[in-house]
Amino acid sequence: ARQTPGFSGADIANVCNEAALIAARKNRSSVGKQDFLDAVDRIIGGLEKKNKIMTLEEKRSIAYHEAGHAILSQHLETQDPVHQITIIPRGMAGGFTMTLPEKEKTYATKKSMYEDIVDLLGGRVAEMLKLEDVSTGASNDIQRATDIARAMVTKYGFSDRLGLVNYSDGEEVFLGKDFSTKKNYSEGIASEIDKEIREIIDVAFTEAKDILTEYIEDLEKVA
Repeated sequence: ARQTPGFSGADIANVCNEAALIAARKNRSSVGKQDFLDAVDRIIGGLEKKNKIMTLEEKRSIAYHEAGHAILSQHLETQDPVHQITIIPRGMAGGFTMTLPEKEKTYATKKSMYEDIVDLLGGRVAEMLKLEDVSTGASNDIQRATDIARAMVTKYGFSDRLGLVNYSDGEEVFLGKDFSTKKNYSEGIASEIDKEIREIIDVAFTEAKDILTEYIEDLEKVA
């Protein structure tokens, strides 16, 4: 149950069906706990690609990347406990770090959203600290971190500089629309929003780097 927060009844039914398929493939007469755990992994992360050929350099890069996320999750107050770390490719991901909530959350706080950003930047920071180069593996993390920072500034009134004003257009971003398509504020405000987003990301990046530098030996062990 802790592995499936936010799942609808249909999602849980899908997990049960997938677990039964996994058990059947292994010629079992009943569906066991591990089948359910594997089913959740498959639905959340996608199908395992154990036959995908990866170079040692790619494995090292993904290992440090995921270890960076895991170490930060461990040391950030609002983040959920780490449940699993893998570098076996699933779906489009080269690996992933799964955390499990200890209780259901109905809303987010300013601190938790900021620490989400710190955690998301952990993969890129770990690559920078331990490898000679960085990879494209952090592209989705950077996108998600930027989206969170933008929401903090434009939607939730978490910016002291911009105050308790909603600067989002109130529409979902779809069909090629983006935040620059329709604005209900001036170019000056747009510039301030950009500065605030950049500042949140920069501060979070520095914190991620400080934590991983402090626990560099743990980072190495996990990788």
